[in-house]
Amino acid sequence: MSRETWILIAVVGAVFCLLTLWGAIKLGKRLFVTKRLLDQVGAGGRWAFYGALIYTFLPVDLLPDPIYLDDMGVLAAALVYLTSQLRKRGVKLPLPRSRQAGSERGVRR
Repeated sequence: MSRETWILIAVVGAVFCLLTLWGAIKLGKRLFVTKRLLDQVGAGGRWAFYGALIYTFLPVDLLPDPIYLDDMGVLAAALVYLTSQLRKRGVKLPLPRSRQAGSERGVRR
């Protein structure tokens, strides 16, 4: 393969790694917003929250660390579980900041 092909592969790989890192960070932020409500979820919610964080930061993964797809999956699964547990208990979930800003100005999304 030519040098240009290897450069293209490296650039595409780097962009993919950055996008998955951005997604993992975004899911982690949402998980921390939900952390404030852990007292209302119970022990299962705490296990899901801390288990997802430990899996995300431990160097042992299903996929190598530049590829954050498995970390994103674990964070998303924990977030879905915590959200479902909070909805079962009738807890009002906090809106993301972008939706809060739009609703305060009267903007419909």
